[in-house]
Amino acid sequence: MPKDMLDKLLRPLKADIQNVEAIFQNILSEMEEPLRSMLKTSLRGGKRLRPALVILAGRLFKTPRLKVHLLAAALEVLHSATLIHDDLVDNATLRRGRKTIHTVWPIGATVLAGDYLLAQSVCLLAQLKNPGVLKILAETLHTMSAGEIEYHYSLKNRKRREVYFRSINAKTASLFAGAMEMVGLLSHVEKNTVINLRNFGHEFGIAFQVVDDVLDLIGDEKSLGKPALSDLEGGIITLPVICYLERGNDDRIINKILAGKGNPKDSIRATEMIRKSGAIEDALTEARAHARKSKVALAHLPSGKYRQLLYDLVDYVVDRQH
Repeated sequence: MPKDMLDKLLRPLKADIQNVEAIFQNILSEMEEPLRSMLKTSLRGGKRLRPALVILAGRLFKTPRLKVHLLAAALEVLHSATLIHDDLVDNATLRRGRKTIHTVWPIGATVLAGDYLLAQSVCLLAQLKNPGVLKILAETLHTMSAGEIEYHYSLKNRKRREVYFRSINAKTASLFAGAMEMVGLLSHVEKNTVINLRNFGHEFGIAFQVVDDVLDLIGDEKSLGKPALSDLEGGIITLPVICYLERGNDDRIINKILAGKGNPKDSIRATEMIRKSGAIEDALTEARAHARKSKVALAHLPSGKYRQLLYDLVDYVVDRQH
């Protein structure tokens, strides 16, 4: 899919996204230095998929725009907080083409910076004065945190596929699902509609993360905004690697890298082996299956141009190249 396709898809939402960005700027203006300058980096850039989904879902039900914008901003701030913590845990050096915070600041200050954004997210959601939304936030944070802890203690688990999908459900899909459920609560829709919104977000999130993991193996640093092969070299077992191993292929180099004993040549060789094995297409087939499930849930939501844009975003997620 063309590089500028996302910009084209989100063009009808330009004014809304600008309002969400304005909320970010207000948050930044209230910070003291050096926190302001450092966190400005973490809030800048990104695909803004979560705000876009929230805005489109809000349009489906004619939800008051101020509420939608506050929700969208809160979720993107929350997402930024999780990225700071994830980068620290994974020892990632680049994010969106820029140095990660923990490579510049002490670890303690990095953790507190992420915590600060989490607090800001809660403050934004509190302005909605909807206890149900705050309850979903709490449940989502619990799922994300517990899932990450379980994953790091399950790296050697033989049931790698099961562990992988539990992990991406926790770290990615749960936030998309929770976001859609929050829109449903703010829109006062019936229970079945809330369920369909949540299911859409969940399946969308799974498809998004699987493709992200594929791109780590077939993309380049410029398009990814981080070093290619960072997952594999960091000992993170993603679906393409799992598919490769499930095909009964030679696992010696993979295991060497995952054990932290590999070198750059091993990583390049392992990537070539995975690409040639058909594992990439296996993983993308899984992503497309979840994308189809997200569209099934979408079919139960109000029809029109905004639902069509949601369909288009699903296609973008599975066809994107970065």
